[in-house]
Amino acid sequence: MKSIPHGTPGDPNPLRALSLDQLRCRTSMKWRTYPDDVLPLWVAEMDVPLAEPVVRAVTDAVACGDTGYPAGTAYAEALAGFARKRWGWDGIAVERTAIVPDVMLGIVEALKLVTGPGEAVVVNSPVYPPFYQFVEHMDRRVEEAPLGADLRIDLGVLAAAFRRAVAGGRRAAYLLCSPHNPTGTVHTAGELAAVAALAGRYGLRVVADEIHAPLLAAGVDFVPYLSVPGAETGLSLMSASKAWNLAGLKAALAVAGPEAAADLARMPEEVSHGPSHVGVIAHTAALRDGTAWLDALLAGLDDNRRLLAALLAEHLPAVVYRPGDATYLAWLDCRALGLGDDPAAVFLERGRVALNSGIPFGTGGAGYARLNLATSPELITEAVRRMAAALA
Repeated sequence: MKSIPHGTPGDPNPLRALSLDQLRCRTSMKWRTYPDDVLPLWVAEMDVPLAEPVVRAVTDAVACGDTGYPAGTAYAEALAGFARKRWGWDGIAVERTAIVPDVMLGIVEALKLVTGPGEAVVVNSPVYPPFYQFVEHMDRRVEEAPLGADLRIDLGVLAAAFRRAVAGGRRAAYLLCSPHNPTGTVHTAGELAAVAALAGRYGLRVVADEIHAPLLAAGVDFVPYLSVPGAETGLSLMSASKAWNLAGLKAALAVAGPEAAADLARMPEEVSHGPSHVGVIAHTAALRDGTAWLDALLAGLDDNRRLLAALLAEHLPAVVYRPGDATYLAWLDCRALGLGDDPAAVFLERGRVALNSGIPFGTGGAGYARLNLATSPELITEAVRRMAAALA
């Protein structure tokens, strides 16, 4: 196996801090699913050390045995403060929040509040695969409204999906991914206001997955769905897990618009037993004290987006890549390579690089692959080298 340069301890960019040997000591899904000769650039874990405020908060909790059940509103207060400072939004009222185990399970509980068995949930494909899995498992049906060719919401297509979803007078919901995974699209205030107006016209309830909201490219503004006119009946799910690499420390928040507070109040009390108390402590510390670390991460991700674009242009020019305005995910159009519907399978078999197959993302995913940019520039460079070699 070709030697890959080690990390750079002390570098302010957390994406450059760890060596490949250090990363291979991890026992999480990203680093244990494939053999050691595979470079894993797939599942949404970041190759970073934790932010020091998070390490300190978790270490202090463990040292004093503070490992019981979650309580209090510190997480909601920290998120409200973060939203005020980062997005200029003062719309998170602590009394209209609820702690949930994680964003996806929070989405499930929110959808249970506003839809019934057999009713429809509209999604913008291609989209995060668990949207399909969890919605269908809870006995709802998925109604797709594919994104446009520009990877943005097509309001005409969305309106048609809304009409199908509510046919026969049934309730329905729209599961909005904002920012969008896998494309990295950040919806504008105008787009979100149009979504809210359409939802109001057809009587759908909007549930917004906003887990990637802190992960913005330079110069990009995030607009919370609940901040736009007409979104008062919406529900949002937010978490520090993606931006600070805390997926293993389970915790998230459901946030209700002013006219959805009564719905959120109906969420079963036992849902609040699912989050980890240590997770709540970690997320709270990240939101309150981890913004300097986040800023360093975002600068590194901007560098990685530019690097990936340059590498693909040089080594795989047939791959179409539009750097997203958010997330640390790259959505690669590999259809011109002639690798069939699942190019990720070819890159894994021939190049020993693990990417996410586009197929599970629904309509619009065939011929695509998703690459995780949240790693070192050296690993991205080696991954593209291997991908190109797989076609030789």
